[in-house]
Amino acid sequence: MTFLKTILIVLLVYFGLKFLIRLATPYLMRYISKKAGQQFEHFFGNSPNVNTHREKEGSITIDKNPSPNSRNSKKVGEYVDYEEVE
Repeated sequence: MTFLKTILIVLLVYFGLKFLIRLATPYLMRYISKKAGQQFEHFFGNSPNVNTHREKEGSITIDKNPSPNSRNSKKVGEYVDYEEVE
């Protein structure tokens, strides 16, 4: 008789948890999606303290001039002449 009672309790707990999880899933998913949205906004700059300094439209600024010798000093490779063999 105790074995039957134990199996009945295990089944009751299993189906009870299954029912409660089914009820709680929408709230849990809503919470997770809200947190993910907040993280997305935080990382991609929808916060008010992100670079509020704006320059006048049409103004030109140059941050860094490229060095004139940078392109000529790099060797890419060596040219190899070949012949086709029949």
